[in-house]
Amino acid sequence: MLNSGDVVDLDLGLPEGREAGFRHPAVVASAQRILDAEPSVVFVVPLTSTLRDFHSEISIEPDDHNGLAALSAAQCQHLRAVSTGRIASTHGNVGVAVLAQIRETIAVLLDITI
Repeated sequence: MLNSGDVVDLDLGLPEGREAGFRHPAVVASAQRILDAEPSVVFVVPLTSTLRDFHSEISIEPDDHNGLAALSAAQCQHLRAVSTGRIASTHGNVGVAVLAQIRETIAVLLDITI
């Protein structure tokens, strides 16, 4: 079963324009109460090892818990709904602090007041 904050590998398919595409790690951003119902579609935020100074990206240091091999950035501006069938594997979890940063950034991007 998936958990909020899980780092997963998934196939995003062919990108259009500046979309994230191909095989990418991503962070599961869906609420745990939704994941507990085992949905067929979940929200994810792709990760990249190309670090930019975008306010919409959250840097994540690799550690034993998240399973990342390199410093990565969560591309909150690329929030996507994907089929759980696209998820190939789970590597770890970013933890509650990083997940909160990701969700706060998504809220700003969508102009949602938390």
